[in-house]
Amino acid sequence: MKRVLNVGCGPEEIDRLHAAFRGEDWSEVRYDIDQRVRPDVVGSITDLGAVGDTRFDAIWCSHNLEHLHTHEVPRALAEFRSVLAPDGFALICTPDLESIAEMIVHGRLEDVAYHSPAGPITPLDMLYGLSSAIARGNDFMAHHTGFTTERLGRLLVEAGFSEALIKRGSGFDLWALALMPDSNKEVILRHFQAHQLDLDPDGAA
Repeated sequence: MKRVLNVGCGPEEIDRLHAAFRGEDWSEVRYDIDQRVRPDVVGSITDLGAVGDTRFDAIWCSHNLEHLHTHEVPRALAEFRSVLAPDGFALICTPDLESIAEMIVHGRLEDVAYHSPAGPITPLDMLYGLSSAIARGNDFMAHHTGFTTERLGRLLVEAGFSEALIKRGSGFDLWALALMPDSNKEVILRHFQAHQLDLDPDGAA
């Protein structure tokens, strides 16, 4: 049984865990700073000490890093690496500042870019956090930093990952696969391709 740490997991809903981790051979540990979503472990991703000595085969981090302040990101990525097994990996998804900027420069800051389960999403939401959720008092939804392909890849390598594959997605998002020193890249890439996520440099996320 492989173990995946779902950091910034949010409420317990099946679609919050990437399909690649939903098989019977994966066991999920839910981790979040907000105890209202009833995670398995409560804590900030800038300090994963609460998981103890457990080493995980994978980390899944979906739309979470942008909630940190800029100076906190290197610390969080170093924490990711510290709890991964030597052959583990991290799969990370964040908003793509470059594609968001393309809408903004065309005067579409408050136009709906796409519809999510939480409602319509605008470039303004992607930059600063979901306005409707923040208005309801969920300050955890605010965004404090952002990423381009270059910045995310560089920060992952600087955090000590042996390799980082970064792809721009089709929905205003970036995808990153961060590999540990003993990771089998080819096997991992095939696993994601089987779940409709192509992270190969010549593919499309």
